[in-house]
Amino acid sequence: MSLDYPIKFHPILKEKIWGGEKLVQILNKKSTRDDIGESWEVSDIKGDMSVVANGKLKGFSLQDLMVSYRGDLLGKKVFSKFSYNFPLLIKYIDAKEALSIQLHPHDTLAKERHNSFGKTEMWYVMQADKGGDLIVGFKKDSDKQTYLHHLENKSLLKILNVDKVKKGDVYFIPTGRVHAIGAGVMLAEIQQTSDITYRVYDWDRQDKYGNYRDLHTDEALDAIDYAALEDYKTTYQKENNKTTEVVDCKYFTTNYLPILAKKIKIDHSDKDSFVIYMCVHGSVQFTCNGEKTTVEKGETVLIPAALKQFSIYSRNKAELLEVYINHESPILKDPIFEKKETKR
Repeated sequence: MSLDYPIKFHPILKEKIWGGEKLVQILNKKSTRDDIGESWEVSDIKGDMSVVANGKLKGFSLQDLMVSYRGDLLGKKVFSKFSYNFPLLIKYIDAKEALSIQLHPHDTLAKERHNSFGKTEMWYVMQADKGGDLIVGFKKDSDKQTYLHHLENKSLLKILNVDKVKKGDVYFIPTGRVHAIGAGVMLAEIQQTSDITYRVYDWDRQDKYGNYRDLHTDEALDAIDYAALEDYKTTYQKENNKTTEVVDCKYFTTNYLPILAKKIKIDHSDKDSFVIYMCVHGSVQFTCNGEKTTVEKGETVLIPAALKQFSIYSRNKAELLEVYINHESPILKDPIFEKKETKR
């Protein structure tokens, strides 16, 4: 079977102590629970493997596709370095309550401690209640002693940067940057394939059994980036029917594409990578080889690397995030990411 259509996967819904109902009520995820915090849209995490939901490949796992199609799915250069390891994890997140204050280790540390990738990520805010905020980085340069003083005295917010946010705001979260999603914020998250998180403060909350979640105080100390930035929010252009670069790093490139009542022809002949589209507003129709696939707000599709040309159409206004791996990126020359070609 050829890879000639946009592939959807069944969402993997995650119950969280801080989760809510927006992923069900706004993004139409299927659940009767009121504590769904995450929808994993494309995942190669062990135990949480994505399974195809549409078309002739329905029922196949992402791992099945990588084993069968290799470079035709991932891109030849991406496959040559990542092998049967999908490099990105794609999510939608709803924080009814604030997430823990946390950070992620860089690649070398994650490899040494966890035999894992590090976790560089980015956020695109899809909706925020009044007063919704994000914690990102320090207000000014800090150090271990200052950080530990405030951690022990439960006064971290005195030294951390807090931004009020709205729809369309973007934040890039490299490894080591302390961060947390605040209550009332729903967002799209693009990240390296990793589930390694160092939780440093969890608001002293308990689960329904009266238990506190584990903290990772010691592990975090050598992983934190104590340097501060003047502004943590990413700025980008918004022009209808045109793709605009939002984030370009060695782990992924993300573009923003607003479509206003027009058919747009897409040509990815310049890329040696899969391309993922997250529909963050409205709905769109993909036409590939004469076949149509509708993608609604909150849905995600993976375009195989072998599928280079297609069109996208929206009757109203739709907004897409376009994500891929730049094969000229330094990550593809870094030996830490050389993987054995093993089937799981």
